[in-house]
Amino acid sequence: MQRIACSERDDWQATAAATGFVFHTEAGDRYWDERAYYAFTLDEIERQIEAPTAELNAMCRELVSRAVKDERYLRLLKIPQAYWTFIAASWQRSDPSLYGRFDFQFDGKGPAKLLEYNADTPTSLFEAAVFQWTWLEQAIERQIIPKRADQYNSLHERLIEAWRKIGADKAIHLAAAMDNAEDRGTVQYLADVAQQGGLTPALIDIKDIGYADTGHFVDLKDQPIDLMFKLYPWEWMFREEYGGRLKGASTRWIEPPWKAILSNKGILPLLWAMFPNHPNLLPAYFDDDAAAAELGTSYVRKPLYSREGANVTLVSGGSAIDAQPGPYGEEGFIRQMLMPLPNFADQYPVLGSWLVDEVPCGLSIREDENPITGNMSRFIPHAIL
Repeated sequence: MQRIACSERDDWQATAAATGFVFHTEAGDRYWDERAYYAFTLDEIERQIEAPTAELNAMCRELVSRAVKDERYLRLLKIPQAYWTFIAASWQRSDPSLYGRFDFQFDGKGPAKLLEYNADTPTSLFEAAVFQWTWLEQAIERQIIPKRADQYNSLHERLIEAWRKIGADKAIHLAAAMDNAEDRGTVQYLADVAQQGGLTPALIDIKDIGYADTGHFVDLKDQPIDLMFKLYPWEWMFREEYGGRLKGASTRWIEPPWKAILSNKGILPLLWAMFPNHPNLLPAYFDDDAAAAELGTSYVRKPLYSREGANVTLVSGGSAIDAQPGPYGEEGFIRQMLMPLPNFADQYPVLGSWLVDEVPCGLSIREDENPITGNMSRFIPHAIL
């Protein structure tokens, strides 16, 4: 694993605009940055990233299998009791998952360590699936990177095939907070691959979902919503005015209700308890567990529910070195071993390992100048050399 400085394409911004990648720069700061790329060997990809991703996914599915049969897990995760049967029924039906992303600390030397699982609403999908592949092809053509370069990236093709399996010849609504450029871009891309998979997509703002007396969720045209992708967390769905109607509606959801179990930082201590000392896990405990003292005075304190790092506190030597504000924490916290990110030319990456239809198939990298807080402000492409 190396970080290699390189030239950027002189027309990359125009290329981004042409593909609809409008959030490549945020408030004047680069979000997309191709002045360097991360290079991996095929062995690193296959043995140290792809294989652990598949194993961790199997471990997470084992956790769900246990949780839907044992309310102790659901109580620890603070999932509202009103939705336990809704979640269990989704798992028992084998409702399909479209995609997810594991975030790893990895330096190319030791095992990849799971930082968290973005199981329900992961973004950075378009740039991972499409724009970094465009970079690879053009960078090879322009001799910016070696001609032999490849990329661990079959996300686009697998998304099309996954949609085909989920609902070919069916209509699908895709919902998000459309005033957010990244969320809007993500569902626009997913609508495109759904259409290529044989579905008929329609976009809708999450706030415009309605409920009819017939017992159906409906769109603004009062058309029933039979199949919906929602870039909106399950814990928020449960709290909406229509939350109580979720159980009785006929709508099929992507991600499925059982993903509410995995979209929770509480899975980190549960996985550690189920698979102690697993090489790809970091020690983690619930905040009120006496065993949390084993982490000593350095750890990351995370709320069970959190988005974009909100309400996460990093503690080193007993002192809080970074604390992000936010609205989370009411349900409780977990503690995870503090694992500084590896240093590559004074940049500190987090690797995102993607699954589509439960199959590992892609890699994304975000980096920052801070080895501890890991705000992950830039997306950096990768290549296999």
